Amino acid sequence: MGYRILWPAMRWPEGRHIEEQSIAGHQAEFCERFTEVTEDQWANCDAVVSVNDIPEEYRQQMAKCRIFLTPKVGFDNIDGAAWGERGVPLCNVPDYGTQEVADHAIALMLSLMKGITFHTRELKQDPRGRWRPALNPFGKRLSTCTFGVVGLGRIGTAAALRAKAFGMDVVMFDPHRESGAELSIGIRRVDALGELFAQSDVVSLHAPLSKSTEKMINLEILAQSKAGLILINTARGPIIDLDALHHAMKEEMIQACGVDVLPEEPANPNHPLIRAWADGDEWIDHRLLITPHSAFFTPESVYDMRFKGGKTILNYLDKGILDNCVNQHWLT
Repeated sequence: MGYRILWPAMRWPEGRHIEEQSIAGHQAEFCERFTEVTEDQWANCDAVVSVNDIPEEYRQQMAKCRIFLTPKVGFDNIDGAAWGERGVPLCNVPDYGTQEVADHAIALMLSLMKGITFHTRELKQDPRGRWRPALNPFGKRLSTCTFGVVGLGRIGTAAALRAKAFGMDVVMFDPHRESGAELSIGIRRVDALGELFAQSDVVSLHAPLSKSTEKMINLEILAQSKAGLILINTARGPIIDLDALHHAMKEEMIQACGVDVLPEEPANPNHPLIRAWADGDEWIDHRLLITPHSAFFTPESVYDMRFKGGKTILNYLDKGILDNCVNQHWLT
């Protein structure tokens, strides 16, 4: 029979073959929502896979569960301490979309700096009259620009290397990275976030969400921005104080912004920044790009997200090898 691995809120209803393939030889159990899971399934699963935390009422029934896998990078929505107190490691899949998200950050930068979406929208309104090849509102030669990276993890490193390939001067801020991490990929380091904003033409955010990073990009930081700065966020929405971003853009503290994530998703149409963007207010027109948390998505990344989680579970259940554990310090 093998191990019983439970997906209590399966997010891919169109097919389950990837999950089944990842744990071949073991029993996969799928439900569409928590309330459909039986007491027997909760009580006898050896592992559980979910993008969201398991409510306490169900967690108490999980007498045999030995590992909780969340098939994504972020884990701030899961109580790692509570699972650790139960002796259950919480693991994530940190590498499924590294390339895609780094690509997306660079794409947002290029769309703004090369006027891609600007020209497309202008030409739609008047293909002849707005044929203006010499007009590029935010254009600069990339090799004369400084690219700032906040968070030099997997994705931040990938974005830094892509920026380097354009000949950009790359500088990073990450107080948690060891000394010399920047030297290993040939970039510079600063020790203060404000210093990074003060010297960068583009700042790309790649930090995880935590108590220390929530609203880390606030009005105090944005006020230190180099003139003409372009801000990119493909990390987590709450890292930016959206009210501060609204003020900073309206007062032209920063020139433009491209975001794939927002503090509230889907986007809150009543927030002043989102409302001004959606209405095409003149002061923000062409200065803000928003994509719907889609940076991670390719068929390849989705496959990795779904497949690698199963392999992480079996490595632990079969061999005692604990990969990508994010609550190690709470395990008892």
